[in-house]
Amino acid sequence: MADKAAGLGRLVTGDVRLTPVDEQTLEPLLSVAVAETEPDEVMPPVRAPAGWSQARREAFREFYRSSHGGLDGPTRTLMYAIVCDGDVVGMIRMARRDEPDTMETGMWLGRSARGQGIGVAALRLLLAEAAHAGTRRVVAETTAQNTAALGMLRRCGAVLRDDGTGGSRRDRTRAGLRVLWPAMRVGSAALNAPV
Repeated sequence: MADKAAGLGRLVTGDVRLTPVDEQTLEPLLSVAVAETEPDEVMPPVRAPAGWSQARREAFREFYRSSHGGLDGPTRTLMYAIVCDGDVVGMIRMARRDEPDTMETGMWLGRSARGQGIGVAALRLLLAEAAHAGTRRVVAETTAQNTAALGMLRRCGAVLRDDGTGGSRRDRTRAGLRVLWPAMRVGSAALNAPV
């Protein structure tokens, strides 16, 4: 079944939902990462052989396990597996910021899930979760070169601000653009529309 998400402009095929990353979703998430991403797209850098070596796979597991405590845990981060039609296709997270009522978000999708509106649907679901948690503002950072992310953020109502620091994928700087959702947008019907 295909539903047209509000303001999306593309069809999202199937059911998109978010499931907290736990031991049950961790291995399917790792499988998607290994098959459809590069390590630097989905986890912090580690000293290990290039590619998806055993050391990188274990570092991936440890990185995602570190957020099992959720928003009140030591990392103050809640990670969700993005599930489409019953299959894990990526991850989206929200993390508490020091500013009051503010969360930061970030996500990744496996290559086969990109360009289908799944990211927009996942971000809208995350914004609803953030509003439910009492958040009034959600921020995200990306580089000016990440046109897919910029388009997705715009479709979800983000206000883009270039902070002037530039940014480079090579050194993993993500401070190129800051995205702010005004408080009135987080809980609006448009962002909570079913997908």
